[in-house]
Amino acid sequence: MKRFISIMAALCLIASCKGGSPLLPSVSGKAGEVLVVMDKTCWDGEPGAAARKLLASECPYLAIAEPLYSLVNITPAAFGDIFKVHRNIVLFNVAQGVDSTCVYYRRDVWAQPQCVVQLNAPDAEAATALLEKSGPTILGAIEQAERDRVIHNTLLYEEKQIAALVAPVFGGSPHFPSGYRLRKLTDDFAWIADDKQYTMQDVLIYSYDAKGEGDFEADEIIRHRNEMAKANVPGMYENTWMTTSGGFPTSVEYLSYRGRKFAQTRGYWEVENDFMGGPFVSHSFYSPDGSKIIVTEAFVYSPKYDKRQYLRQVEALLYSWEWKKSE
Repeated sequence: MKRFISIMAALCLIASCKGGSPLLPSVSGKAGEVLVVMDKTCWDGEPGAAARKLLASECPYLAIAEPLYSLVNITPAAFGDIFKVHRNIVLFNVAQGVDSTCVYYRRDVWAQPQCVVQLNAPDAEAATALLEKSGPTILGAIEQAERDRVIHNTLLYEEKQIAALVAPVFGGSPHFPSGYRLRKLTDDFAWIADDKQYTMQDVLIYSYDAKGEGDFEADEIIRHRNEMAKANVPGMYENTWMTTSGGFPTSVEYLSYRGRKFAQTRGYWEVENDFMGGPFVSHSFYSPDGSKIIVTEAFVYSPKYDKRQYLRQVEALLYSWEWKKSE
């Protein structure tokens, strides 16, 4: 495969205590929210603009624009105990006495499970440059913290029977929280869903024979996706089925997470001959013996509500994939 980018790079920089402290309170704040501690001069200037550009940029593949994160700004003087327990904190230490320009990544400082990113810089110009240089790593740390919280809660309230049925078919399975149910299972396809009146948070798992050359090219991934969706994911009406929208460009990047390398594909799904659609993200990777491509896909349908958090929640489940242990 092509060169893989490790999404765990940010975590290698995080200093944390083993297991966390039982004395720390639980975090506050809404999922997808980031507290930015920055004085008003910087917030109204270039550092604030750079922070908003990075953290509140448009979330990809949503039909209606939503920010990647919802930002709350407070000044360092206001950063008291009530704010120190926030789930995600980006703390700017910008002062003339700062003798080194650097970023610190810490976990569970004032609460748990907490992600704290601190940027030290002597002035606003240096702070802006540091934020722009370290942007991908900062985003990676916050994104991973959000995923870890979802996975942690999933394991606490897991529907264990789903993985018990799926793992023998595919050699492994994600973990699924309470509320999910198995809608369909064959020898090469599984559909696990948490569908409510106005929202769908679903996971598809399927496999097909590996060829070797070009297995993880975008066209090949989408071709197999469309074939599998047409055969297994019907729409609400006769002669309708799920497919990949041609109105949105799909993107593929090559990642590594906890030793598992995969191609991550993002795009927009729609229903042929109908008007349903929404974002999807998938992970494509080899089976342990290399004979099969296994795909785990998360997709969302939420016509009445914002979709960012629904997608982030179900996408996190893909990262919980665990290979079946040998008996």
